[in-house]
Amino acid sequence: MVFREQNVIERLAKLGEIVARLQERSGMTRDEYRVDADTQWIVERGLEVGSSALLDIGNHILVGAFQISVDEYEQIIERLRERDVISPTLHAELRGLGGFRNILVHGYLKLDPELVYEHYRKALRSFPRFIAEIERWLVHRAR
Repeated sequence: MVFREQNVIERLAKLGEIVARLQERSGMTRDEYRVDADTQWIVERGLEVGSSALLDIGNHILVGAFQISVDEYEQIIERLRERDVISPTLHAELRGLGGFRNILVHGYLKLDPELVYEHYRKALRSFPRFIAEIERWLVHRAR
């Protein structure tokens, strides 16, 4: 696979849109979240699509720029750190994202609102950091 910077830029833009939508509800407390089914749907969908976009971006970078393929989502985050695409701090924040994404996609019948809320609060910090670090990597790569 050939690395296509434009593909990454487009996906970063989509992730940015998702972050903006998730931030619209950032003032909601845990108790408010727990009783608001509409917000739960929005947050769950935002986290599902956002996590998928983030992992897709990471996978495209690994395969296209480094010729690295992985078997599991968690390996994407690990390999990005190993290649200095993301920082160790961001890597630590994103650890577990692949498993959580699978819970959203496959475990939707038994989603724990507490777990989703925790990941939501975390995503509000880590998703924008991911965008910024990938943008920095793209600039550095172009030099």
